[in-house]
Amino acid sequence: MAEPDRPVPHRPGAVSLFFVAKAALFALGFWIWLLVLAVRGGEATGVHLIAATGAICTTLASVVLGARMALQRNAALRHAELKRMLVDISWNAFAAAGNAEQLGGKVVPFPTAAEDGERPANRGERVSVLDRGDRNRGDRGR
Repeated sequence: MAEPDRPVPHRPGAVSLFFVAKAALFALGFWIWLLVLAVRGGEATGVHLIAATGAICTTLASVVLGARMALQRNAALRHAELKRMLVDISWNAFAAAGNAEQLGGKVVPFPTAAEDGERPANRGERVSVLDRGDRNRGDRGR
């Protein structure tokens, strides 16, 4: 039986990719500006400091945003795989429980709903708060 076509999992990244590309473009601009200032020579001034600071900050921002985008994409793929696995497990358990009679007791069938008026044996009797309070007063040892 062929694998059914499953929808493509959500992959974040369009907006993140825009910001990574924007930060990388600004970093490239700052590095070019710093290179031009360095090639022209002369004394280091405040313009050199601004170009160097901009180059370093935008480079770091693009690296951090790129790493974040990669982590989001990886997490989205893992989440999609986990959902796929849970659906497969659920379907296999459902199919196995339906075939429990044919398998000879190797599979525990799903529990059936209790009939009307029938109460499960493991639940205790319900007692109101007032009754419980009167009943437990003597147990405190006053």
